[in-house]
Amino acid sequence: MDSSLQARLFPGLTIKIQRSNGLIHSANVCTINLEKSCVSVEWTEGGTTKGKEIDFDDVAAINPELLQLPPLHPKDNLVLQENVTVPKQKHRSINSKIPAPKEGLRSRSTRMSTVSELQIATQENDMEVDLLVSTNSRKFSIPTRRPRPSCPAMSEIPLAMVREEVEDPVASIRGSSSAHPVNSVRRKSCIVKDMEKVKNKREEKRAQNSEIRIKRAQEYDNTFPNWEFARMIKEFQTTMEYHPLTVTDPIEEHRICVCVRKRPLNKQELAKKEIDVIFVPTKTLLLVHEPKLKVDLTKYLENQAFCFDFAFDETASNEVVYRFTARPLVQTIFEGGKATCFAYGQTGSGKTHTMGGELNGKTQNAPKGIYAMASQDVFLLKNQSRYRSLGLEVYVTFFEIYNGKLFDLLNKKAKLRVLEDSKQQVQVVGLQEHLVNSPDDVIKMINIGNACRTSGQTFANPNSSRSHACFQILLRTKGRLHGKFSLVDLAGNERGVDTSSADRQTRMEGAEINKSLLALKECIRALGQNKAHTPFRESKLTQVLRDSFIGENSRTCMIAMISPGISSCEYTLNTLRYADRVKELSPHSGPSGEQPIQMETEEMDDSSNMTSMANNEQEELSSQMSSFNEAITQIRELEEKAVEELREIIQQEPAWLELSEMTEQPDYALETFVNKAESVLTQQTKHFSALQDVIKALRLAMQQEEQASKQISSKKWPQ
Repeated sequence: MDSSLQARLFPGLTIKIQRSNGLIHSANVCTINLEKSCVSVEWTEGGTTKGKEIDFDDVAAINPELLQLPPLHPKDNLVLQENVTVPKQKHRSINSKIPAPKEGLRSRSTRMSTVSELQIATQENDMEVDLLVSTNSRKFSIPTRRPRPSCPAMSEIPLAMVREEVEDPVASIRGSSSAHPVNSVRRKSCIVKDMEKVKNKREEKRAQNSEIRIKRAQEYDNTFPNWEFARMIKEFQTTMEYHPLTVTDPIEEHRICVCVRKRPLNKQELAKKEIDVIFVPTKTLLLVHEPKLKVDLTKYLENQAFCFDFAFDETASNEVVYRFTARPLVQTIFEGGKATCFAYGQTGSGKTHTMGGELNGKTQNAPKGIYAMASQDVFLLKNQSRYRSLGLEVYVTFFEIYNGKLFDLLNKKAKLRVLEDSKQQVQVVGLQEHLVNSPDDVIKMINIGNACRTSGQTFANPNSSRSHACFQILLRTKGRLHGKFSLVDLAGNERGVDTSSADRQTRMEGAEINKSLLALKECIRALGQNKAHTPFRESKLTQVLRDSFIGENSRTCMIAMISPGISSCEYTLNTLRYADRVKELSPHSGPSGEQPIQMETEEMDDSSNMTSMANNEQEELSSQMSSFNEAITQIRELEEKAVEELREIIQQEPAWLELSEMTEQPDYALETFVNKAESVLTQQTKHFSALQDVIKALRLAMQQEEQASKQISSKKWPQ
């Protein structure tokens, strides 16, 4: 760099600078840093002061006129350069070019060393010395030799000598400052020290957290995709007391009993290395460790608590479940009442295993199911002396409800009709009742019915029950109904958004299942709250079980079956919320009076915005699902009308046969033939026209249903 430019730069000088966007404008020089070979400039823009550092080379390139200006005089208090001539002074020595000392800074006329002078100046005025040192050692030209009787001009002093006199003392200052920090020219403020302390603490904490993560990772198999959630779940569970349900616990009787049963992880879930997100710490409390992600992708758990009459963990057997759920209801039917036990849950949650018996491959161990256990207790009570005098007979029926239609599982799946008689009593026309004399006879009926039940493949279960199976135990005395126990294995519930992309048959199955489950929930709530109106007409399921929801001597038990895997967490929560609304037991006031712990959960950043977005999506989803369900309902109604019109047409077949036989007679009356033919044609034409209208409407409803399902499946709804 040309030293002549350094001699022409001073604080306050206006120069031209070039911005990063190519704009060139004026700016004022603030400080000169010879060590970095740059100057600091400032300018005003938009009412604010801005600044930047510019290299000497860039200054020279943009301001070539500075090189043509004459060098400044030493009296201007500028940096001494080799091309500056210093006049003779009275003391006949080369004076330092340090600016005039302010108040409190003591000047000296006698010769002193550079280090001593700077140390004194530092003690008296920190800021002044700091400003001088920051510019560079070339600001100084302090003599280190004895004063001479005469001082030649600066041009007469060798250039190397001037540089040596300038650089060596300042280098000694720097060395002394680095060797003795206490005597450093620049002192740190308290704010800087506090910031450094905070920074050091933060780094120490990060190092500690890193060590903890490494140690924890070594304790868990990090090949599991969700091992971090598994660690958090384990750490949380260790803080809670564990008192599960045992066989010795007392049996509490409820008119509406709502229980939950957790099954163990199955082979498929274990093969996928899924983790268990369900915890049953007490006999009434169940926790769901729902995995969550913050906006910054930080993983955390939202621990949701549910309280029920009984909670069964994965170690509970069918016998234990039966003891606390269905067994107390057997006594009810001997007292002339109606009892109902439902197994509810998503597909693959273990409903059929609980109600029908343990599954070993494709074979089912019927004696280990609630169906058979209840029948065994029925025969035990029947043979007791207090009921022997009633002369009770035991009958069983077994039917399924599939797509809103009834089929007799003990009569080759014959189609049944549900009608109301003149007394507004629901009658299942064609349903066969089978007399049984022992539990073995009951098991045979169960096996026959299970073999005929409709099943299908779903996302969760390749052999899922797609119908509601209802096994009924009837007590009759002299042909009159004395009591009835209905044990229902409900079809697996599914979200509409999961079935909307399937074929029409699967969509209609799912819609009918969800419709009947919602109607069932409302009927049970009405029973528990003693409401005057029971909405049993909302589905075929509740219509058939109408007599179980009315009367003072009616009791109901629902067993909510849940899957523990992390992939089923959303479906498990849906099942638990459904069961919770049936009876609405608060998790903060359990049935036994205990107060479950308050669950602390972390909130997601921007939770209000996220909640608002989720609510909007849910409202849009609700609107789409409403249109979809309306189309399904319309299809069902039009289908029934079409079948009725078809039956009317078929019923006219004997009239056509009669006309045909009439023409075979040699002397048939032509007038009679024509009159009868016109009458039959009139009836047929009316039914054909009605059937044609129904078929057109049915086609339109099918198109609307397909369009609604496409709108649902085209959106990515929150899981």
